[in-house]
Amino acid sequence: MKVRLADGKERTLQYRPVTSLWRADGSPMSEPQFLESLFRWLPDFFKDEAELRAIWSVPDTRKTLLQRLAERGFGREQLAEVQKIIDAEKCDLFDVLAHVAYALPPVTREARAATARGYLSTRFNAKQRAFLDFVLSRYVSFGVGELDQENLSPLLRLKYYNSTSDAVDDLGRPDDIGRMFAGFQRYLYQQTDK
Repeated sequence: MKVRLADGKERTLQYRPVTSLWRADGSPMSEPQFLESLFRWLPDFFKDEAELRAIWSVPDTRKTLLQRLAERGFGREQLAEVQKIIDAEKCDLFDVLAHVAYALPPVTREARAATARGYLSTRFNAKQRAFLDFVLSRYVSFGVGELDQENLSPLLRLKYYNSTSDAVDDLGRPDDIGRMFAGFQRYLYQQTDK
């Protein structure tokens, strides 16, 4: 099924007979209605693709954007439904927003991670790369939630078998680890095709 949004561009949807999309007042809405509503609201959150990329590349600003979207009825669960609708379940929620707002083709998390790995090889030492590669593998498997700043400690415990001292020995001071974790994420979302 194809839906033409207010910008005149079509988006392709997967046909699904059951909807689980709801308005803020609790009434159900069709998939095209939901996409049109999301499309109309997105300019309130970012002015263009570059701003979306900048917001999404930083864990704290991404979290704020997701909270603001949820307040308008577009929470993670609803965006995950849109992932299914546009056949982008292996993609990032960034791709859902970019597809709806700008008709950009979704990019798989695997492809994003592969691009980011190319940048990591020249910007981080071997131990940092090993940790960030671990983070990227979790991101590919489980999604953007793995990149939340609150998830850093659990990721370190998982990678270093609950030994934070080993993590500090390999990666540096906790503040440095936090900056590395947040900073590398820009490589997942920077535009590479222009």
